Amino acid sequence: MAEAVAESMREGRHLLVQAGTGTGKSLGYLVPALLHDERVVVATATLALQHQLVERDLPRLVEAVKGTQLGKGVDTSYAVLKGRSNYACLHRVREGAPDEQGVLVDVPSGSMAKTVLALREWAEEQAEGGGSGERDAAPRHTDREWRQVSVGHRDCLGASRCPFGTECFVEVAREKAQQSHLIITNHSLLAIDAVEGVPMIPEYDVVVVDEAHELVARVTQAATDELSPGDVERAARRSQRHVEGEEADELADAAEALREAMGEARPGRFTALPVQLADALVLVRDAARACLSAYPKQQGGAGGEPDAGMQQAKGTVQEVFTTADRMAADLASDVLWLTDPGGASRVPARLCVAPLQVWGTMRDKLLTEKTAVLTSATLMLGGDFSSLATGVGLKPRERVEPGATDEPAGEGVLPWVGLDVGSPFDYGQQGILYLARHLPPPGRDGLAAAQLDEIVDLVDAAQGRTLGLFSSRRAAEAAAEHVRERLPHLTTLAQGEAQLPELARQFVEDPHTCLFGTLSLWQGLDVPGETCQLVVIDRIPFPRPDDPLMSARQEAADKAGGNGFMQVAATHAALLLAQGAGRLIRTTTDRGVVAVLDPRLATARYGGFLKSSLPPMWTTTDPGVVRQALARLSSG
Repeated sequence: MAEAVAESMREGRHLLVQAGTGTGKSLGYLVPALLHDERVVVATATLALQHQLVERDLPRLVEAVKGTQLGKGVDTSYAVLKGRSNYACLHRVREGAPDEQGVLVDVPSGSMAKTVLALREWAEEQAEGGGSGERDAAPRHTDREWRQVSVGHRDCLGASRCPFGTECFVEVAREKAQQSHLIITNHSLLAIDAVEGVPMIPEYDVVVVDEAHELVARVTQAATDELSPGDVERAARRSQRHVEGEEADELADAAEALREAMGEARPGRFTALPVQLADALVLVRDAARACLSAYPKQQGGAGGEPDAGMQQAKGTVQEVFTTADRMAADLASDVLWLTDPGGASRVPARLCVAPLQVWGTMRDKLLTEKTAVLTSATLMLGGDFSSLATGVGLKPRERVEPGATDEPAGEGVLPWVGLDVGSPFDYGQQGILYLARHLPPPGRDGLAAAQLDEIVDLVDAAQGRTLGLFSSRRAAEAAAEHVRERLPHLTTLAQGEAQLPELARQFVEDPHTCLFGTLSLWQGLDVPGETCQLVVIDRIPFPRPDDPLMSARQEAADKAGGNGFMQVAATHAALLLAQGAGRLIRTTTDRGVVAVLDPRLATARYGGFLKSSLPPMWTTTDPGVVRQALARLSSG
């Protein structure tokens, strides 16, 4: 892998490299990255991997080359770069945060006060001690509390205008990045920098995208905007202190028109924008534009200092204008939908807009400009790189074989290499894939009695040691309740009963424990050893039929003459299945069973595509064989 990455960087040729768990893939790209002549950016999807690289892998690597012949000519400097809201803002810490009217309030009131004051104290200690001011290092807090000590890019005064600009944690991090050979960042910041065109990262030559199976989703997320009547009202309230005319009141009126139009509209995706909603969005857009124009040109406060309250209020209006303008345009390249305000959370309805596809912008703005190395344990779906390559903007006909000297010719061609470096695990000996062919197909009403009984039988044979991956929170809770009733001697945990790190700790400490949950467990949990000897997957994780973005992408693929179900729904399911099944075998000594309780994996035509995306485990449909294997493992 290291040789292939080095060649990719040297030749300026894109590389997709699948490297299974346990291959040491971070070293496989970090070594060539340090040896490369120009700056390299490494982008990860999760904070956990970012921490691993910065706290463990890079320090060990730098230490290993120090004092050697190799180390003498190698620039081993590296820096971490995150989005602005991940750092404390010293202006907000020292001058206060704006209330609903945009007035800077020095001391927050209510239940947040104690935590916010602790966060401010921590930020000052960070500033005095040369700390990073990063959120990850802060005392425990909620998102709402963190917003009292941080700002987004629209609220920032800018280093040149801020009285604390020279101390600013973001500016210090950027300065360090500017002087470093290697920059560790995240997919979202990479998307904002390359795809959105907002300069966030110093000039670089090569980008390594780890956890690359997440890239399309993260780029889509970064390009998704939301709008609610509450957002418009907040912008209007904050503007009333700064705008002398009636423009702020007119913006508030537009918010009311938007609320009424959203109330009349049906939740879900709009194939055609309803007339009343289209009119309301135009009203909001125009009112926001007028409000922006009404702000004083000179934004200085008392004594010539910049007026932070005014800057932040204007930034709120600008955000409303930009989003309403995009939504009102109703472009074919965007998907627009209304969220359903129902449910226990009672979250108000919001309008959302996201790009139908991101492969075009990724191809034009990232892959045409930079050399990209994309790596993950799950890049090959259906045994092939084509799905992922197409999703990020590379064409199957542009693929070249590893080591090939001739490339496909033509203007705008982006040659790429696909490489599977394998795995150190013997999946055929270490794991069993159990396809519960005898069960009824899953229905819309949650888990059937036969599935619940099957889960109990499997968990009983494994004596706990079970990670349950479910398609919905309701299914996870129902399974947990059933197992608790039937197997009270085991500990059964369900996601939501405590914070995920606490649940994971309990799961690891006692082998006779089951942990049942949804999507965040499918990808984010690493539990090697006897803690996890059974992974239960309740159903093939197809996207919901009413998922606005997935259904739009599926329709678009069908209209283009493709197979929307296979290209979108089956590919999405294959990726999640591969990630979920990957929770089982984490070391060369792990043993166990992945049990899929959805018979369609064994019987449906698309089952072969899904199975070929999974690790090559020994496969059976016999429940007796599986229970015996689990019983042998649990006894010892």
